[in-house]
Amino acid sequence: MNHAMNIKNLLAAAALLCAGATHAGNPDRAGSAGATQLLVNPWARSSGWGLANAASVRGVEAMYGNVAGLSLLNKTEVLFSNTRMGDAGMTVNSIGFGQKMGASGALGVTATILGFGELENTTVQTPEGGRGGFTPSLANIGIAYSKTFSNSIFGGILLRVISESTSNVRTQGVCFDAGIHYVTGEMENVHFGIALKNVGPAMEYSGDGLAVQGLLTSGSDQLTLEQRSGKFEIPSLLNISAAYDWHLTETHRLSFAGTFVSNSFTKDQGIVGVEYAFRKMIHLRGGYLFEKGITNAEERETWFTGPSAGLSVDFPFGEEKKSAFAIDYAYRTTNPFNGFHSIGIRISL
Repeated sequence: MNHAMNIKNLLAAAALLCAGATHAGNPDRAGSAGATQLLVNPWARSSGWGLANAASVRGVEAMYGNVAGLSLLNKTEVLFSNTRMGDAGMTVNSIGFGQKMGASGALGVTATILGFGELENTTVQTPEGGRGGFTPSLANIGIAYSKTFSNSIFGGILLRVISESTSNVRTQGVCFDAGIHYVTGEMENVHFGIALKNVGPAMEYSGDGLAVQGLLTSGSDQLTLEQRSGKFEIPSLLNISAAYDWHLTETHRLSFAGTFVSNSFTKDQGIVGVEYAFRKMIHLRGGYLFEKGITNAEERETWFTGPSAGLSVDFPFGEEKKSAFAIDYAYRTTNPFNGFHSIGIRISL
């Protein structure tokens, strides 16, 4: 009875998630959302797929792809990843921690910081700079809880705090993610997932940087006029994904995955990927992201040009070899910036 009720509730939640995407995929709204840092995948392993594996992602990385997969971690997982955005001089550093809570629950915490280096201060009077520099700060912190409802059904929710600031302008906001993961098949090798991401209230900038000083008339006292910042929406989206694991032998596996991304503020996207695994130690993967016009530089509205690839090496240890130390690498082609390179280090206990 409880199992049937859990399935009924999860299906109802999935229907609500799909309803939230009714107005998604509107390219006319491109560029009108803020906090687009939330669209940058900070993790190396899932970046190699282009996030085609949103249905089967598990552990700490699931807090970006589909939070329901967090409950699939073994016991404890710690993950660090660094992404360098080629010629842009930008970096993305992310750290995550996941911990099994009891027999069915899992708690996770993740933090991501985007770095841009020091930028030159410029004004109307000094457009060439020379007045020192400032360092922009973009960061988000998430806390998640995921639960195993049965051998086949997993669900999770994540609350994320967003922070963006320069030397004199700042904003903060909150949003949440929710996801459902369904596993079936004789070898639990068929995966389906649905995830609603980045849902939250509008954000607004404030600070001294929005103030303008000047004289009302010649010889009058100096006045300070404060401009009002318009509110902006967070780039919410819906992921619908599926994956299939083909176990060729006990030591060889091929996995095929696909994800449809319904965006609220830009074009919808389709992602496909494949991964080959040898003895659960060597993983080679690749993916391709498609959206309308991605092959045409004049029509493309994303910095990604489609292909992605990655490699992971796992070093199992412990009595039953369930614990592992892993190194992940991924590369995604972009224009501009000459590609993104991601490297991650993972400890699973």
